[in-house]
Amino acid sequence: MSRFSTLAAFACLFAATARAEDPRVDYMLQCQGCHLADGSGAPGAVPDLRGSLGRFLAVPGGREYLVRVPGAAQSALTDQRLAAVLDWMIREFGPEEAAADLEPYRAEEVAGWRAKPYAEVQTVRRELLSRIDARSAPSR
Repeated sequence: MSRFSTLAAFACLFAATARAEDPRVDYMLQCQGCHLADGSGAPGAVPDLRGSLGRFLAVPGGREYLVRVPGAAQSALTDQRLAAVLDWMIREFGPEEAAADLEPYRAEEVAGWRAKPYAEVQTVRRELLSRIDARSAPSR
């Protein structure tokens, strides 16, 4: 067996082992293609997750939204794995206060919401962002 073959076999074994225990690997395989490794996305096409993902949890419908976006709802992940990935993403991309107060997703709630992915995700996102902005606007 060549050195390259040995390294490739080891890498595959490591990936399979890590995948079974690490939501970060599920993010890399299921989400990173669009949202990129650092969560920055693509301006105008794919939302930037950094510092904003957890803000959805502060408004009605936001927690559900994170499950029902088509990329999440239609992923190949099990309900439990999707719950773990969402929890990891909120902790990873923040903001910190959302991560600190995170009520972990449960597989049962994920199953119920992902059965109904959004057809008009942009409309829902705009509405939720409007609620988030109104909530964070200083009182007069």
